[in-house]
Amino acid sequence: QSQVYWNGVPIQNAALGVADISTLPVLFLSKVNLVYGGSAALWGSGNVGGALLLEEAKPLFDSGRKALSVSLAAGSYSQYSAGLEAMLSTKKWYFSLKGLGQTALNDFTYTTETGSKQEMPNSTLKSGSILLNTAYKINDYNTIAFSGWYQQYARAIPPALFETYSDKQQKDGSTRMLLTWNRNKNKGSEWYAKASFIKDDIRYDDSSILLHTTNTSYQYYQEIGWRKDFGQPGALLLFMPVQVAWMNQQDSTGTHYQDKTALAASYDIKLLNKRLDLAANARLEQVNTNSFLLPGASASYSLTKWLLLRANAQKTYRTPTLNELYYSPGGNPTLKPEHGWSEDAGYTMHIGNGNFMLSHSLSGFNRDIKDWIIWMGGAIWTPHNIAEVHSRGLETENRLEYHVSSHAVLHFGINTSYVLATTVSSAIANDGSVGKQIPYMPRYNGQINCGIAINRFYVNYNHTYTGYRFTVADESQYLQPYNTGNVQLMYPTKLGKYPLMLNGQLNNIWNEQYTIVSSRPMPGINWLAGVRFTLN
Repeated sequence: QSQVYWNGVPIQNAALGVADISTLPVLFLSKVNLVYGGSAALWGSGNVGGALLLEEAKPLFDSGRKALSVSLAAGSYSQYSAGLEAMLSTKKWYFSLKGLGQTALNDFTYTTETGSKQEMPNSTLKSGSILLNTAYKINDYNTIAFSGWYQQYARAIPPALFETYSDKQQKDGSTRMLLTWNRNKNKGSEWYAKASFIKDDIRYDDSSILLHTTNTSYQYYQEIGWRKDFGQPGALLLFMPVQVAWMNQQDSTGTHYQDKTALAASYDIKLLNKRLDLAANARLEQVNTNSFLLPGASASYSLTKWLLLRANAQKTYRTPTLNELYYSPGGNPTLKPEHGWSEDAGYTMHIGNGNFMLSHSLSGFNRDIKDWIIWMGGAIWTPHNIAEVHSRGLETENRLEYHVSSHAVLHFGINTSYVLATTVSSAIANDGSVGKQIPYMPRYNGQINCGIAINRFYVNYNHTYTGYRFTVADESQYLQPYNTGNVQLMYPTKLGKYPLMLNGQLNNIWNEQYTIVSSRPMPGINWLAGVRFTLN
């Protein structure tokens, strides 16, 4: 239920599914942030349960600064990647160029439904990406910047456990361009504007059933906004985004359009010597001919220096994306928009001294969404509406850090979640789903991280538990819980006077046999090692 944003621009085809997000080369990105909870008024009506923010670093204007980095990596199942990054900065100009290539056979061994061992067929991937960032400092108050991203991604889709053969192929091409302007002349006041054009081309081929489809989607997005800090009275943000998207298909369905126009505002005020922080926001949006208002509010209060209380409430309304409606194969043109309310509340604690630090947070959330959209299926997945879903639960985050000495730091963290996401009502009579957990939503999740940093050397062990996940609405079929263990190593050093970063990963060290999606086995124990060398 999350929306993906690239430098503040929503990615139209992100709702295609988790696999679509995995094609984004995270190596390119300077910051990856996750916004928890509903925040549709600020981040857009596509945001119901959270937002994934993919961002570039702000340009640096520093005469004479330059850098060149080379990255190489190799791993199990013939994984290889190579990257190159160059940066040049002057007092007026900033340039950054990144390139990345990846290949993998993904030919791991798995267990079939009959119990025999088999090597995963038809599972290769190849990708290539290039990213250009440039900026010009007009004067001390005005800056313009341009980002361009081109990517090709080709993967073979292996057979599911219920299939004996697969020659499915998918080829994705993506072009993304973004132009931004920032003006910050008066202290505490800033104007900004951005314009973006995105083209995504997805080709799907299955020769065994003579299925060949081409889905080409386009998106134009622009936004203008104003931020003003009034000091003690508070801070105001006003902005107006406009988004136009259209999809061309190879078959007779032709071209489909979707346009969004919104006016949004947020006001934040700090009271009681900045211990109380109150924020109210609202978004008036129109999608095609349908208009709606999305109000929201949040509050936090520092009860003590070490205890913070917080709460948030947000109305949500999400129109299906063009991919959800018309993607071929799998789109569902009869989908209805999701709508409802979400609330969350909790606290955060920070306790410690010079050598010891304990952080603990607990959050409870409640979300009631009508016409919830969920992707389900076998070889081909299709989105469907559930008449009403009630989602609620508790989440905790805990971290303990201890400085053994000036050269060594120990850390231990544990995160847990308990989520009930049940069907309240169904559009299908007597389907057995009412009161049952919705498919693929585990009730229990847990994660442990523990490790040590000694001088420049860092090692971490991660252990993840995922509970039962039902694969059908009436809970008659489910996937077994699984545990995975992963080890991460990192060692920054120098080759002569130049930085050298060595890193390694050992994944699924207990060789757990598990599936995240029904009939799609995951690899056993595997490794990945890399090196990054920088001239600067």
